[in-house]
Amino acid sequence: MSIGNLKDYGNKGNNFPWQLKMLQGITSMINSLTGVTAGAAKTTAILRPTTSGIIAAGRASVSIANVGSTNGTVKGVIVKPGETVNFSAGGINNTLDAIAYDATGAEFLIITVV
Repeated sequence: MSIGNLKDYGNKGNNFPWQLKMLQGITSMINSLTGVTAGAAKTTAILRPTTSGIIAAGRASVSIANVGSTNGTVKGVIVKPGETVNFSAGGINNTLDAIAYDATGAEFLIITVV
């Protein structure tokens, strides 16, 4: 028998209400410690640069497609026409570092999520 067992006629031995409150309390403590808020919205942005630049640190994910006809670079690596590079922080509170790109002579399509 658990602490929260109810003894009324319809719920003999049922401790669901107590277990639910304990799980809600634990979830609330974890959220307050990690800074997670329920239903937090993410902000998206789309860029179409033809020059060089830096995507600021702190993004949750970044996708860069070379939609031009010449090579460009992302973090010093060549991205050929038609190629796409994706970065994901991979977790709720994780973020990416700054990402340098050079689309001079090319055309990038960049999508970021903060």
